[in-house]
Amino acid sequence: MCSSEPINCFPVLLNIISNTFLRLLNSTARIRVWSELFYRAENPDIKNYIFYNCLSYLLILAAGLPPLFAVSSTEDYKVKSTSC
Repeated sequence: MCSSEPINCFPVLLNIISNTFLRLLNSTARIRVWSELFYRAENPDIKNYIFYNCLSYLLILAAGLPPLFAVSSTEDYKVKSTSC
């Protein structure tokens, strides 16, 4: 069940125990564990969805940052503050 690396044994053991409890409770659900670091989306629609969500988030963030700098500099001008 486990390879020589102990880091792989805990998820496998937890999977076996969890699925055993599910079977004892007469459940048809199963828990599946895999050893990939990140989930690989093979479906191009999912990749496009993630890409466009990240892109839209970054565009909204980029649109909101310049006014923050402008407000800061106008308030410095009103107070007549200078940097050393």
